[in-house]
Amino acid sequence: MGSRGLQPLLLVLLDCWASGSAQAGATSAVTTEGFNSAEPAATTLWPALSPGPPETPRAPRPSSGPRPTPVTDVAALCVCDLSPARCDVNCCCDPDCSSMDFSVFSACSVPVVTGDRQFCSQKAALYSLNFTADPPQRVFKLVDQINPSIFCIHITNHKPALSFINPEVPDENNFDKLMKTSDGFSSTAESDISLTTKLDAPSAAKYEYGAHLQTSDSFLRFPSPLTSSLCTDDNPAAFLVNQAVKCTRRINLEQCEEIEALSMAYYSSPKILRVPNSKTEVPITVQSVVIQSLNKTLTRREDTAVLKQALAEVGDIRICSNVVLEVQYSLTYTDAGDVTKAAVSLLLGTVSSAVVPFQQKFEIRFIQQNTKPVLLSGNPGYVAGLPLAAGFRPRKGSGIIQTTNRHGQFTILRSTAEQDCLAIEGVRAPVLFGYNMQSGCKLRLTGAVTCQLVGQKVKSLLKGQGFPDYVAPFGNSQAQDVLDWVPVHFVTQASHVKDACQLPVALAVEVEWTKYGSLLNPQARIVNVTARLIASAFPETSSGSERTVLISTAVTFVDVSAPAEAGFRAQPTINAKLPFNFFFPFV
Repeated sequence: MGSRGLQPLLLVLLDCWASGSAQAGATSAVTTEGFNSAEPAATTLWPALSPGPPETPRAPRPSSGPRPTPVTDVAALCVCDLSPARCDVNCCCDPDCSSMDFSVFSACSVPVVTGDRQFCSQKAALYSLNFTADPPQRVFKLVDQINPSIFCIHITNHKPALSFINPEVPDENNFDKLMKTSDGFSSTAESDISLTTKLDAPSAAKYEYGAHLQTSDSFLRFPSPLTSSLCTDDNPAAFLVNQAVKCTRRINLEQCEEIEALSMAYYSSPKILRVPNSKTEVPITVQSVVIQSLNKTLTRREDTAVLKQALAEVGDIRICSNVVLEVQYSLTYTDAGDVTKAAVSLLLGTVSSAVVPFQQKFEIRFIQQNTKPVLLSGNPGYVAGLPLAAGFRPRKGSGIIQTTNRHGQFTILRSTAEQDCLAIEGVRAPVLFGYNMQSGCKLRLTGAVTCQLVGQKVKSLLKGQGFPDYVAPFGNSQAQDVLDWVPVHFVTQASHVKDACQLPVALAVEVEWTKYGSLLNPQARIVNVTARLIASAFPETSSGSERTVLISTAVTFVDVSAPAEAGFRAQPTINAKLPFNFFFPFV
């Protein structure tokens, strides 16, 4: 019963395979594109047919309707083209890429572009790279792809299903109509859905984070390195994204007067739109112009007039003056997302044939209007050489209180040439992250001063005014996040000697930090701070005699990072079950 029942199923499967094999003999267009290619070359690919007896032609099957033309043109679709007017890395379908860009590609990130994979037959765009050609070329194929699954869509008569539907936004005019045509969250209308789009949709009224800064003709260009250290001029500047990059400029010195990326007007002439797609323009004001000579001497110009490059000969050496070496943009914005002010500072220099290729620096920063910038010691992790953020908590339930002087939040005793502890009282040095520091002074003791008074004086000298109780774990930690701050463990060490004066002679601060976050960009995080006040025993000084005591402070930074170990996620498990009657009525 089982073997006889399977014969009709096998016949159905063989029939579907024969139908799919007949459709596989399609013509595919193969295009090889290079930097200087003019027209694609068409090649016909024929499927390999296995030898067998000739078959009688089958009568065409009845169809419920013609197959509609797909709305999506896979030949013009490029899902990895994310940047306008710029080549995306390993995006073989990007029309902005040239043969020079293909030479640094490793592989195509999207080798196959298709439409709906549920159809039995559909167009597919295949992309690959031919590295044997010089220069490298992009190979493009447009083929008819056959779906091997027996559960595929052969014919569809619902044209709106071939594309996404632009939803109708409810307003005061169409609200009643939408309420009648909908039941809860599901539509009950049986008629075809209109695919008309609203052309009068409102455009963006403000800049959002990461949006490209628009200008009167295109967008604000911010040169940066792409796949190599060479400068790419078509990189757009993004709103609220502070950047500072360096890149190498390779030029022909004979043509330096014609290269726009070297001119001062290229960076100062664009006019930024106040908001996207608006007619209000914000000109870029030249804030300062500094001239750098061949011997690295810097001279600031009084005027900010636009200077052009000039090619000259000095003996046997050709030089090009007024070449842009550094560009610093400063943009002021409002909390509503408007750009209100733009300024640029330029460093111009002289380039000779001996220093070509040369390096350029570009920086852009955003400042909110009517606010003062808050200086941080890192974002988020600490940066070496910046002061530690610290403060104290006056009572339970309150936030961390910090002094406005960021260099005075955590300090130690500063050494001077006099080495007199009483003369340098109040002179402090900030504790800088990553810098081990040591300082000290000398204190003269006489019998006229009591031991208790000297001990209190030395202790206040070592700790300073307002010794902190908490240290920020990151350079950008907020004062209200009290639970994230690291408490300072204050420990006093004294020697147990009878009939002796216990004087604090040293303050040792140990800061333990670790590397936090990704292995590619670890951030410095403080995990523990310990301050040890070390006291020593001195015999009482007799009247008329003097004794000199050395007072010292030290700060040590200890890296307690655990060795990094690469971790891998567990592969997902597929728990799929077929319906109990899947093979009914055969089994």
